Amino acid sequence: MSRSLSPRALTESIEITKLLLVGLVFHLVYIGTVFDCYFTSPVVHGMQQFRIDTPGAKRLVLIVGDGLRADLLMNLNAFPNIPDSPEVVAPFLRSVAETRGAIGISHTRVPTESRPGHVALIGGMYEDVSAVTRGWKTNPVHFDSVFNQSSHTFSFGSPDILPMFAQGATPGKVDMWCYHEDEEDFTKDATALDIWVLDQLRALFHNATDNSTLTAQLRQDKTVFFLHLLGLDTTGHSYRPHSKEYMTNIQVVDTIVRQTESLLSEFYGDEETAYVFTADHGMSVIGNHGDGDPDNTRTPLIAWGAGVRGPLPDSVPSSHDDYSMPWGLTHLFRHDVEQADVAALMSALIGVDWPVNSVGVLPDVDHTRPGYLKFTGSAKDQAEAALVNAKVILEHYRVKHELKKSTAFLYKPYSYFAELEDEGEPGSSVLNVVEVLIKRGRHDEAREASANLIASALAGLRYLETYDRSLIRIMVFVAYTGWMAFSAAHILPAAWVQPISDEQMLDIFSATCLLVSWTLFAMQHKPWSLYLYVTFPVYFWREAVLKCGGSLGFFLLFASLLVAVSSAKSLRAKLGLPLVNQVAGWAILSLASALPFVVAPFKLDPNMRIWALFLGFAVCFVLLSISVEGCFYVVYSATLYMWTEVETALTTTPSGRPLNKNHLDDKGYQLRAEDVRIAVFFLFFVQVAFFGTGNVASISSFYLEPVYRLVPIFNPFLMATLLIFKIVAPYVMLSVLFADLNHRLGLPPLSLFTVAVTLTDVMTITFFFNVSDTGSWLEIGQTISFFCISSLLLVWSAGICVLGEALLRPSRAAPPKAKSG
Repeated sequence: MSRSLSPRALTESIEITKLLLVGLVFHLVYIGTVFDCYFTSPVVHGMQQFRIDTPGAKRLVLIVGDGLRADLLMNLNAFPNIPDSPEVVAPFLRSVAETRGAIGISHTRVPTESRPGHVALIGGMYEDVSAVTRGWKTNPVHFDSVFNQSSHTFSFGSPDILPMFAQGATPGKVDMWCYHEDEEDFTKDATALDIWVLDQLRALFHNATDNSTLTAQLRQDKTVFFLHLLGLDTTGHSYRPHSKEYMTNIQVVDTIVRQTESLLSEFYGDEETAYVFTADHGMSVIGNHGDGDPDNTRTPLIAWGAGVRGPLPDSVPSSHDDYSMPWGLTHLFRHDVEQADVAALMSALIGVDWPVNSVGVLPDVDHTRPGYLKFTGSAKDQAEAALVNAKVILEHYRVKHELKKSTAFLYKPYSYFAELEDEGEPGSSVLNVVEVLIKRGRHDEAREASANLIASALAGLRYLETYDRSLIRIMVFVAYTGWMAFSAAHILPAAWVQPISDEQMLDIFSATCLLVSWTLFAMQHKPWSLYLYVTFPVYFWREAVLKCGGSLGFFLLFASLLVAVSSAKSLRAKLGLPLVNQVAGWAILSLASALPFVVAPFKLDPNMRIWALFLGFAVCFVLLSISVEGCFYVVYSATLYMWTEVETALTTTPSGRPLNKNHLDDKGYQLRAEDVRIAVFFLFFVQVAFFGTGNVASISSFYLEPVYRLVPIFNPFLMATLLIFKIVAPYVMLSVLFADLNHRLGLPPLSLFTVAVTLTDVMTITFFFNVSDTGSWLEIGQTISFFCISSLLLVWSAGICVLGEALLRPSRAAPPKAKSG
């Protein structure tokens, strides 16, 4: 026979169920914060386009060996464990590198996958990772690319890669020939996929012999051919990169590259074709890719043909390192690039507009090293190419700047451009300087200025792309800490639960926070998800404070420890104070300091009231301490508490009545010997509270380092306020414990204070005669400080006593609990 639950058990069951459901929804919804914070699309539209007016080639061939490692292509004896392996695995590409081309390494970014690698190579941008979740093969967010800017692009290869560039381009601009996706069989010989690509290219040129329309398209300037060779990636996954199968696939790719050049030379009969051979990513030893393993991020780059310089002797110091020593090409100059730079290089080779979202930097911008291009003119062409590159990236920054400026509340532009104070568009003054340098023939200086502008514009783009990141980070921190407080409120013992006194004020405050947040989001055209995100922390903290506001002191103390440790780590590393830490520190300090005065004071006995004040002001010492001085507050408060207990035990009976009944008579308060002792200890604790905090050595010396966790930039007023607040914190404990002792001894308010006043004047006279006008500034300042402090101690001590009486009066005014039986 089942038993029905009691009303109390039923209520608890409902509360736990509610807690679990809310927690489940919260954690599922907040998974989206990682994408809103870190993975927002960099694609914007509306940019003006720029190009180089003197292209070096009429057409371009881009060949990508998917999953090809640079070392296994270029090393001599790259496969020593394979019997009869050749010394040079790719003789044609090596011959090109030694006699006709420019070489280097294209460094990819994580994730080292096919889609982001090709987007960087062809679009010149680093797509956010979340784009994969919106479609691997297609491209719902249409980004610009070199293919889209070409007169026509003929692409051959995998259905996993080609469609996103064809569908993202102007209709009819990009033609593609893809094998069926079922052909990507890991159990078959993957070289067949690469051979299929070559066969389709050969068929294209054959069909052009009796197709005038196709012939006209092929013979246009600015034509691009794209050969995507997937075989290496498939083979590497199946057999690992150091296998015989992978070596054989490299040999097949080398043959395909050679035959491709022969086909184009035969069809066009000229030398106006530029070739770029590279890879989208590498391959780890175990046949994987995706992470930041160097074998995954280092891919080969070989460029040759029209518009490309030939091989150059190595520089001093050498451009090679231990990685490229096994190539046997140390006599040739090696110029490494970032993967997105390849798009800029291809755009410059055939003179098409740079992709509008490109962040690639032309290798020839750096005036200290030879680039990849062969300029038929003078150094002026190089300087003008660098200027075009600067305009492309600066235009990208300008558009994002205007978009953010039009929506962001209290928008702050990137510091570099803010300091320029351009009357027109950002960076216009620097562009004018570069143009003047070019006109005056100072071409190296112009390239250097363009390089600096590009670096600043790229940093500004990163700044704008992460502009809202701090807001979301703060929201996430407040939400998760709120959830912890909310869940803790349901499991704390009933004795710890101390509700706040005014639920209506809390509701008004919560509604105001929500309304203000939503209004600001609406003004800035924020995504709908942020409206949902901000609801959770407001709800969690409202419920937590409502249910057990008095117990939140423990949680805030723990949170302050986490923030202090994180901030200290960042400051020690000289990384500055993270904005999230600064905001969290201020929020925790403000809430903790206000909490003792918000929690229902009439429902707390004096001991609980003292405990709440201790926790509330402990946060101050956690955040504003850099060493062991944080322990001072704990030890000082514990010593005060023990002192009051000892004094109470010495001067009262076990029932709590005063031992000396003559202490209070009809004439009022009568002094006794014990009161002098108490007054002396009181004055002792007054002195210790001031000089024991570690902040102030004297009136003439302030130690500011503790406030760096909240105020990293020099602000005298705010820093001084924080230091004074930290100095006051121990006096809060002294005031309430001294007032409690006064009450427990059955004395009228401020009775013991009158004894301390007399002793204070004795100290004042003593310190006056000890003031020195010789010695160091510190010594002189200390003697003056002692006198000034003792002179003001009367007012200060009176304030302490009045503060203590005020803080404890609500708890004493609470109606006494009725005694049972």
